Amino acid sequence: MSKISIALCTYNGEKYLPEQLESISAQTRLPDELIVNDDGSSDETARIIISFAKRAPFPVSLEINEKNLGSTKNFERAIARSTGDIIFLSDQDDAWEPEKIERMEKIFLSDERIGLVFSNAALIDENSRPLGKNLWDFSFPKRERREKEKMFEILLRQNVVTGATAAFRARFRRDFMPIPADVPNLIHDAWIALVIAASARIEFIDENLVRYRQHGAQQLGIMNRGETRREIYENSIEFARNEIRRLVRMRLILGEFPAFQNKEIRRSTEEIIERNLEERRESIEHYTARMELPEKKSSRLLPVWRELKTGRYGKFSKGLLSAAKDIFESW
Repeated sequence: MSKISIALCTYNGEKYLPEQLESISAQTRLPDELIVNDDGSSDETARIIISFAKRAPFPVSLEINEKNLGSTKNFERAIARSTGDIIFLSDQDDAWEPEKIERMEKIFLSDERIGLVFSNAALIDENSRPLGKNLWDFSFPKRERREKEKMFEILLRQNVVTGATAAFRARFRRDFMPIPADVPNLIHDAWIALVIAASARIEFIDENLVRYRQHGAQQLGIMNRGETRREIYENSIEFARNEIRRLVRMRLILGEFPAFQNKEIRRSTEEIIERNLEERRESIEHYTARMELPEKKSSRLLPVWRELKTGRYGKFSKGLLSAAKDIFESW
C-alpha cells in the first residue's frame, strides 16, 4: 500500500474551500496527509484550514507563504513538502467524488511504470450545479485519447492534463523540479505531465472523479464566456503567439533537466517542437484570415474559398461548417 499525499494550494478561497475539504475527508480511501500551502490569503482561508485540521481523519499541515509566490511556485512548495509515494494535486474550489483516491491508487499499484494518472471531470457552476459538460469536451479531444502511446508528443503540443484531476509518483520530483515560472502558457500541471511523459507511462480514466468548478474568480476557466466572434479570433491569435513563445523557451530549457539528457529524447523533442511551431504559425494565418473577412457577405466568397484551398479550415476550425458560417452569418 502506498503513502498518499494531497498537495492543496489556496489563495483567498474561503467561498468554496469548505466543500473541497469535506470531499477529501469523505474519500473511501483517505489520504495519509494533506499538505496545504497558502499564498498569503487576506480572507478566512487559513482559519477554515486550521478548523478543519482539528477534526480531519488524517494529518493536515498548513504553511503560509511570507510573500505571494503565484500559483506555480506555490504548488512547487506544496509538492516539495509532501512525504507520500503518490502525490495528488488539489485546487481549492472543486469537489472530489468519494472514490477518486481509491480508483487512481489502484491504477498506480497495477504497474510500476505508470508515472502519472489523470481523470475526466464534470463541470459545475459557482453554485455547484452541473453544467452538462465534461472537462475533456474542451481539454482532451477524442482523437488524442486514441493515441495514448504518443502522450509525450501530445503534451508538448498542448496540455491535456488538468492538475486538479491528476496524481503522480513522488520520485519524479527530481526530474521536474524546479518548475519554470517564466514560460508563456505553461503552469505547474503542464510541466509536471510533460516531464513525466518523457520517461514513464501516463494513464487516464474517462470517469468524472472531480466536480470542476467554473466561476469568474478562478485563475483558469474552460468554457467560453460570451466573447464576440472577433474576440474569439483575437484570443486564438494571442494564444498561438504565446504558444510560439512557449515552444521557443521550452527548447532552451528542456536540455537543463535530467529527463531530457538522453540524445534520442532530445532529438525527438526538437522535431516535435519544430512541427508545432509551424502549426502555430499556420493557425495565426488562418484566424487572421477569418477575422479580416469583409462585412459584406458576397465579398467573403473569394477569401473563404482561398482559405478552404489551404486546408486550414479543416485543420484549425470545423471545416465546411466554419466556412459556411463565415459566408452567411452576420457579424
